[in-house]
Amino acid sequence: MIKDIQTPTILVADDDPDDRQWINEALTETRMVSHVSFVVDGEDLLDFLHHSGKYTAMPSLSYPGLILLDLNMPKMDGREALKAIKTDARLRHIPIIILTTSKAKQDIFHTYNLGANSVILKPVTYSALVQIMYNLTHFWFDTAELPL
Repeated sequence: MIKDIQTPTILVADDDPDDRQWINEALTETRMVSHVSFVVDGEDLLDFLHHSGKYTAMPSLSYPGLILLDLNMPKMDGREALKAIKTDARLRHIPIIILTTSKAKQDIFHTYNLGANSVILKPVTYSALVQIMYNLTHFWFDTAELPL
């Protein structure tokens, strides 16, 4: 069940429309999140966070409570976006979970080195994704204290 209107929001950065739909449905099924926003690449993600481009009308102090970030996206990939976020004093407090299909050890090591809070491999079944989204939202929104 959605806790209240104070429940932090999740921002998902993923270029694959099927993955975005699957993630949205899984998060909805967990009933732990009040709002999910989606961006399609790293440039769109940074525009969203900086309230620039098509996001200029957003309240200037609104940031997501959690970012789910795919690594392989066009324009600016997840690695570049992660580096830009974690080197920005206004944004680096936002927890970033890498949600990827890459099992490459260098990707995992590199993203942690850039400041990712966790790396999760995208599951192959919907039920596994729902369980991951439940565990993720339960931990970040019910157990951990977010710097909001």
